[in-house]
Parts: sequence; structure tokens; C-alpha cells
Amino acid sequence: MANFSLERELGGIVIGVDEVGRGPLAGPVLAAACVFPDGKLPRKAARLIDDSKQLSAQQREAAYEAFRPYARIALGAASVAEIDRYNILVATHMAMSRALQRLGMGEAVVLIDGNKAPPARLLPAGCRAVTVIGGDGRSLSIAAASIAAKIARDRLMQRLAIRHPAYGWTTNAGYGTQEHRAAIETVGVTRHHRMSFRPLQLNLSGL
Repeated sequence: MANFSLERELGGIVIGVDEVGRGPLAGPVLAAACVFPDGKLPRKAARLIDDSKQLSAQQREAAYEAFRPYARIALGAASVAEIDRYNILVATHMAMSRALQRLGMGEAVVLIDGNKAPPARLLPAGCRAVTVIGGDGRSLSIAAASIAAKIARDRLMQRLAIRHPAYGWTTNAGYGTQEHRAAIETVGVTRHHRMSFRPLQLNLSGL
């Protein structure tokens, strides 16, 4: 169960960062930065928070509404064009950097879910990154960031689905489901598809 143990151990301002959307065939990658300025959260709200992948859409919304009054949250994204130009890892770090810049907390420790942190040049002045494998299951700040990022990206893909209904983005959020892949073969691609990703390259080559 995620808690504030890591945040308290590090002391000072501790920001949790997580991303959503590294694997989809379409749509941007999005990151959220989350900090609980008082280092406190009611137990009832904390119990609702978990890794966003382990929660249903309804559970994520309930958790977000519960912790939002106690948190400062900022979002950052990297576009499909940036993903195709640089690669998904670089684009993910760009999204994280933008979220942190928008949060504007000054000197802080940044907890990054996973084992790869953005390079120091992308971090705001005074910030240092600490990677945490499985962080969204250990740190409330990271878990809250994962929920905020997932909600924001799902909403974005649902808006894009209105203009591009064939791909099932309302439910698959751009991931390579059977429905999505079948639509790519029959309808083609959009400007929101990541042409650098191998499934789309194979599709264009006719394989």
C-alpha cells in the first residue's frame, strides 16, 4: 500500500512524477507532477489511492476527487511529432520536465516512477531526481500523479475519438487493441498515430 514513508525519509518538498501513454499507437505521452505541500492526507482519501493501472475508471475518479484538495498537480505532454522525432523515452522525459516546470515548486526532490530519470538539464533548478521502481505502489505522491495523468490522458483520447470514431479510442485510449489495429488496416492512419512505432511501420510496408 502506498504511503508517505519515502517522502518523510527524504524530507523537504518531495514531488511525485509519473507518466501515462508510453505504449499506445496513438496520442501524446502525458506526465503529471504531484506534491502534497503539507505532507498530509486524510486516511479515507489515502486508502483510495493506488497505482492507476490497478483502479477502474470510476475508482480513479473517486480517488482524484478525494486527494485533489490536498495536492498541487501539474500536467505536461509531449506530442506525437516529438515522439516520432526523438523516441518515446526522450519524449516521456520532456513531458515530465514540462509538468515539473508548470508545478513551479523550486528546490525539491523529485520521485520518478521506474528506473530512468530525466537528465539533470531537464529538471528545474534546485531539483534532484530519485528513481523508485514500483513507485506507484509505494509512494502516495507518485500514485496520485499516476491517477491524475491517466485521467487527463483518457479524457484527451475520448475527445480525439469524437473526430476519429473508427479506432475505439474511447475505450482503448490509443493502445494497440484488435479493434484499433483492424481500423488502421481498413481506414488508415491519422496525424495522431505514432508512425515511428513498429506496428505502424509494418502496416505501411504491407506486412
